[in-house]
Amino acid sequence: MKKINKKYHTLLFGALMGLFMSFFMSLCITLLNVGLVSNFLTMWIKAFLGGFVIGFPTAIIVTPVVKRIADKLV
Repeated sequence: MKKINKKYHTLLFGALMGLFMSFFMSLCITLLNVGLVSNFLTMWIKAFLGGFVIGFPTAIIVTPVVKRIADKLV
């Protein structure tokens, strides 16, 4: 398997973090807010896509800052 160049680490990390966080958070929040209604899947996918649009750039911006803070604390 060919590996991705290390210079893309932050971008890949942010993309994966944004993807997984928006996936699970949108699932939980949609389920808590509306329950298992007939159009749950549509509502969840809509929330997931909106969350990813916000989560991905946020993760890209926040990752280096959080890493620096964590490095100072340990």
